[in-house]
Amino acid sequence: MAKEECITQWNKTGDTSTLRNRKICLTSEKTLQAPSTSLSKDKHSHTAGHLSENDTQSSNGAQFSTRGNLSKDPPSRVLLMLLVGLSFSTRLYKITEPPHVCWDETHFGKMGSYYINRTFFFDVHPPLGKMLIGLAGYMTGYDGSFPFIKPGDKYDHHNYWGMRGFCAVLGSCLPIFAYLIVLELSQSQTAALITATLLIFDTGSITISQYILLDPILLFFIMAAVLSMVKFNQQRYRPFAASWWLWLVLTGVNLAGALGVKFVGLFVILLVGLNTIWDLWRILGDLSLSLVEIAKHFLARVVGLILFPLFLYVTIFAIHFVVLNKSGPGDGFFSSAFQSRLIGNNLHNASMPEYLAFGSTITIKNLRIAGGYLHSHWHLYPEGVGSKQQQVTAYLHKDYNNLWLVHRPDENESQSGTPDLVRHGDIIRLEHVETTRNLHSHLHEAPLTKKHFQVTGYGINGTGDKNDLWQVEVCGGRKGDLVKVLRSKVRFLHRATGCVLYSSGKTLPKWGWEQVEVTCSPYLKETPSSQWNIEDHINPSLPNISLSVLKPHFLEILLESHIVMIRGNSGLKPKDNEMNSKPWHWPVNYQGLRFSGVNDTEYRVYLLGNPVVWWIHLASLGLYPIMSAVAAIALKRGFSLSQKRIEHSHVLMREGGLLFLAWLLHYAPFYTMGRILYYHHYFPAMLFSSMLTGITFDILLKSTDLLIRRPYCDWLQRLGQMVLLFSILYSFYLFHPLSYGMKGPLAHEPGSAMAGLKWMDSWEF
Repeated sequence: MAKEECITQWNKTGDTSTLRNRKICLTSEKTLQAPSTSLSKDKHSHTAGHLSENDTQSSNGAQFSTRGNLSKDPPSRVLLMLLVGLSFSTRLYKITEPPHVCWDETHFGKMGSYYINRTFFFDVHPPLGKMLIGLAGYMTGYDGSFPFIKPGDKYDHHNYWGMRGFCAVLGSCLPIFAYLIVLELSQSQTAALITATLLIFDTGSITISQYILLDPILLFFIMAAVLSMVKFNQQRYRPFAASWWLWLVLTGVNLAGALGVKFVGLFVILLVGLNTIWDLWRILGDLSLSLVEIAKHFLARVVGLILFPLFLYVTIFAIHFVVLNKSGPGDGFFSSAFQSRLIGNNLHNASMPEYLAFGSTITIKNLRIAGGYLHSHWHLYPEGVGSKQQQVTAYLHKDYNNLWLVHRPDENESQSGTPDLVRHGDIIRLEHVETTRNLHSHLHEAPLTKKHFQVTGYGINGTGDKNDLWQVEVCGGRKGDLVKVLRSKVRFLHRATGCVLYSSGKTLPKWGWEQVEVTCSPYLKETPSSQWNIEDHINPSLPNISLSVLKPHFLEILLESHIVMIRGNSGLKPKDNEMNSKPWHWPVNYQGLRFSGVNDTEYRVYLLGNPVVWWIHLASLGLYPIMSAVAAIALKRGFSLSQKRIEHSHVLMREGGLLFLAWLLHYAPFYTMGRILYYHHYFPAMLFSSMLTGITFDILLKSTDLLIRRPYCDWLQRLGQMVLLFSILYSFYLFHPLSYGMKGPLAHEPGSAMAGLKWMDSWEF
């Protein structure tokens, strides 16, 4: 039947070359069907995300194996070594300059020091990146003693080059990974070389790699995950071989690494997940596989891409908690139970009564991030701010003015030897120990949150009124449940107004000593801002227990740390007069970031992508959908195309589509984010646009034969490649001071090395 089909098509077209190609295809198909030709399968088949043997068709309806006919350019060792040399030299050049703290080094360098000193801290990102920075510093002789107070601080004798060098080495791998990914996807040495050149000579990629930042570490794991995924896809017809398992496991390792550095790693996890779903769908349609074999494929991917990465991710946090075992600046962001495990914290190895009782002296901590301790002092609210009564605030530090006495509403405490325990639903009065005023609320509006009610200190020596009474509510509890120290989440409902005690997180003006506003909220929904816990608890009439029995389990602190990180991320809002970058700014290279220096006497470094490179990326993002649409229509309508042209069309649509999807996944979500955004958030997406540019421009230049005949089309193709290369190199020559440092006059001043290069008014160099 196959032979008859060939003859029929030949009679229709009269094209002997089509017949010859058809016979080759049939031979390949027969080879693929042979039981002992796994090697032939590997040679004549698509990788994941590509067409299978019978998925593609020529202009006259002929089926063929794209991968079987698409010649593969083997990676040139000489070319690869040249790219490695250029990439490492451009990133490691002047790595010690400037010899002072630049931009976010003040955060991530300090956090590396915390790991060396084993001091607990809080950050909105997972810990792997900071752990690796700290490890790099420790291994290269840094002792963790530099304070990293602010940008511009001199490093002096401190050994900082190891941490910068580590980040630069990882950043140097990015062009190499991109080269290998594009080579695997397109099988075109030219496309891979264009991609690597774009990245090697991009000033933005160089700058982001040269400092103590999380970005080069994140980008390394993202690119390594994509390279591993592509390599794994190439092993499709060697299932369960050693190389198949190797690339599957490496994909999982790098996914865990990407997520372990920043939550942005979720985007590459989504990319790999979509690729895996497509691959499993293809396997499900392979009728030559039994259900047992399909189940093996499914379970292997569950283990390699879900369970193993999850285990590694959890292990990262286990190491994080073991290393950071000393009390530090991050204590106040976490619950009292969490703090009890930190050496040096006042709750560590402490003992106190387990259940809250009337007559106890306590401190009350809010559960929102930076919610603070319930606090009061002798100062009154100023004129015009509610009632001119004593201020009640939330204070972020431990202080004597955080102490409160728990009383019954009728002021009569139990005279028996054992005081009565406070239970869910009980009415209490809280008296401030230092000033003897009661915690009080009324219908005056709060200082900052105008829809809430004011909270004050009222009365003296226990005397007051009905507005001093609060009902205790254990979150998730029932009437009669006891209030556990450290463990119970408690709300205080105001009896007179029905509102709930609330920490708004807003900072009061100077009259409030810039402490946190406390209000009484009429909105009764349970939120961390309205939830509190009892931290310190003093009552000589009750037996003490060691807080070690109340220490949370690993899974509890793992869950709490993620809740705190997620809340911290969502709470990163722009401050007054702070520049907030917009996602639409990024692809057009609208505005960069100052890494170092402002005036003409300082060493200035400015994070900005090479304008020519980034605008080439932008052009390719516009060209790609148009070229893909034209290719798809041409194939669908059966236009008379050469086999080579059909191969290029499929590479453009399938492999290019994978990269375009990756770019979208790493870029589009930022439009939905409410947190503050910065220019450097675009760099993961930029890597994928670079790879897409390599494939797009390679195929565009190879399409010159549609316009003119040989050899002129070959000459035009070579000319286009040379113009592209020259543009990249010359623009790098012009803009390299952005990365390697500028001194002297600014760009708009006479005599500046950057004179005439401020092509956009929004650039600030």
